[in-house]
Amino acid sequence: MQPASKENCKLIRKKILDISQKVSALHVGGAFSSVELIEKIFFKLKEKSDTFILSKGHAGILLYSVLNILGKIKNQELDLYCKSKGDLGVHPDYNNYGISASTGSLGHGLGLAAGMAIAEMNTTKKIFVLISDGELQEGSVWETILFISSRKLNNIVLLVDNNNLQSSTKTTDTHPTLYPIDKKFTSFGWNFANCNGHNSLEIEKKLNLNSKKPFALIAKTIKGYPISFMKNDPKWHYRSPDLKEFKKAMDEIKKN
Repeated sequence: MQPASKENCKLIRKKILDISQKVSALHVGGAFSSVELIEKIFFKLKEKSDTFILSKGHAGILLYSVLNILGKIKNQELDLYCKSKGDLGVHPDYNNYGISASTGSLGHGLGLAAGMAIAEMNTTKKIFVLISDGELQEGSVWETILFISSRKLNNIVLLVDNNNLQSSTKTTDTHPTLYPIDKKFTSFGWNFANCNGHNSLEIEKKLNLNSKKPFALIAKTIKGYPISFMKNDPKWHYRSPDLKEFKKAMDEIKKN
């Protein structure tokens, strides 16, 4: 991982952990699995005119932390996450601090991106979309995947957070025929690449921003990464660490 990326990722996770001590619960596990992906988009690949949609809207705290580091959300507002006097809820809201889409009801983000992609077909703008593998169970996602390839919307760049956990169960247990994901995208007329979703250099190397077809990066990730007691543990889908767990997690991030 590049030094700047590594430090950015540490800072993002620290911010999420800090917020976890001010609310009863938040989506730590799914947010942590996507950190390297969203960091690479916002700090390296996304141009000012490009659009980003967090389709896995339950990880809104991840997007807020990134926007805070970029100066779009003030510290005072981030501290009011899920508070009555604040503007930041669990899921992102359209046009709040420049957020491009209201998401959280899974299966909608990619459809919104398709509409935006049509509007931007004659420009150089890209629409980046981050979804979860659990979200791939939604029929609306596959309808949109088919629509995007049929319309040859190659200005969409899709990143799949493939952590193989949905709430309390493994995706491979409940929907084993979803796998292998890459072959599904190929059959729907997309280009794809597989990568280690926690390796920033590999993410950047594998992301094809000039694909002639719509492109999907299938990133193998670990829910709760890199915290030892959170990794692959479904209970961290929606839970805040207690003080002892918080300190241990902060310690591990510093050493990672």
